[in-house]
Amino acid sequence: MTKTIKEMELKNKKVIIRCDFNVPIENGKISDDTRIKASLETIRYVLNKDGKIILLSHLGRIKQKQDLKENTLEPVAERLSSLLKKKVEFINETRGEKVESAVNKMKAKDIILLQNTRYEDLEGKKESSNDSELAKYWAQLGDVFINDAFGTCHRSHASNVGIASFIPSAIGFLIEKELNTLKELKCSKKPFILILGGKKVSDKIGVIENLITKVDYLLIGGGMAFTFLKAEGYQVGNSIVDNESINFCKKMLKKYEKKIVLPVDIKVNNEYSNEGKIVTRDITEIKENEMGLDIGPNTIKVFKTFLEKAETVLWNGPLGVYEFPNFKLATDEILNYLVKNKIKTIIGGGDTASTAGNLKDQIYHISTGGGATLEYLEGKELPGIQAIK
Repeated sequence: MTKTIKEMELKNKKVIIRCDFNVPIENGKISDDTRIKASLETIRYVLNKDGKIILLSHLGRIKQKQDLKENTLEPVAERLSSLLKKKVEFINETRGEKVESAVNKMKAKDIILLQNTRYEDLEGKKESSNDSELAKYWAQLGDVFINDAFGTCHRSHASNVGIASFIPSAIGFLIEKELNTLKELKCSKKPFILILGGKKVSDKIGVIENLITKVDYLLIGGGMAFTFLKAEGYQVGNSIVDNESINFCKKMLKKYEKKIVLPVDIKVNNEYSNEGKIVTRDITEIKENEMGLDIGPNTIKVFKTFLEKAETVLWNGPLGVYEFPNFKLATDEILNYLVKNKIKTIIGGGDTASTAGNLKDQIYHISTGGGATLEYLEGKELPGIQAIK
């Protein structure tokens, strides 16, 4: 069993909470604070227990010096202060005298947020490589460690696995909810349908192999549909194809032909763009110079006939190039259909989560971790959870 925050003594303790504040920020403004809001339950619980809170998180990737300014957590501290109606002190350092001084001055219910943990990746990737010295430094700042960043649980970093190696640790409410929801899939109500989109089949091979025997149907859209269609012998023009996965697709189609549902028509363009010569083609009519960027209206109808009797739906990956308005229709329409018909839907994080928009509150569960969700569904152990076990 994994120890949870409810089993920890927190009163007057310095509690390090690893959150996932990896939110989209444009010109210093946060455009989607879903992940920040998802952390509030754990933070408020520690506040109510009179703990002293030290928050850690990554934001984006740090490869060169110019990435530092673009990936500062200062806007997160401001948004968090607003949501909690309480000051969150931002420390513009990951370690050093300023950090230590702020921690030493803390009183019960104080909150500080350290700078982006990946600032430590600029020289030697100390965060991402789980540098022992860095992990030990962060660990000595606190008495207790709570991992509540599900989105990084599939990674062994200094700020999750590393810290958990040195001080008493547990998972927070966000991770507990994620794990309980994913465990539900093992005994999901039937019919149980898996929808997969996204670009590459290779990214989802493990998920397909692990879940194909458990689901009643697998509906395939997005760029990965063209690899399956090519494996079936169709001409897919300039559409994205994961050639290394062709043989895998052939094997799956042969073994599970009654379970796998592929598109019957495709919205194509003559260029990878929102503009251009956009038409809908039957899958037998795609021309050499055309690329598929969304599933077509007849495919949407086909998918709905399978979904109308579904009791449980697990969905990962958009059905088209969602960032182009002309190719987001299928994803939006299927999502609206699931919500309107009150079908229990679990969205597996990543790009699919960002498509939910104002429907978020009407969906049973939206995971905060795309990669972590996929690896969990593949049956892999997640290092961030394993370290606490």
